[in-house]
Amino acid sequence: MLKADLVATLARDQQLRLAEAKRAVDAVFSAMSRALVDGRGVEIRGFASFRVKHSGGYPGRNPRTGERIRVLPKRRVVFRPGAELRRRVNRGSGRR
Repeated sequence: MLKADLVATLARDQQLRLAEAKRAVDAVFSAMSRALVDGRGVEIRGFASFRVKHSGGYPGRNPRTGERIRVLPKRRVVFRPGAELRRRVNRGSGRR
């Protein structure tokens, strides 16, 4: 599903104009992004949680040249599905 599909589904299900649905979807994603950039987690009960994981730097190797390099510390977003979402995905619809 693309963002445009999400907007169209929201507009149809909530009887909104596409522009209103797009603003709502953008607002939700913007709020989630701001929280993650600030290092806070996002939890949507029954769906999933998102959190920022800090990875320390470490010595590595350039796979092409074999040269030793220093991999810098970084932050990444971790997605963890909620129990209800896991159950629904594992139950599936039987279609492929």
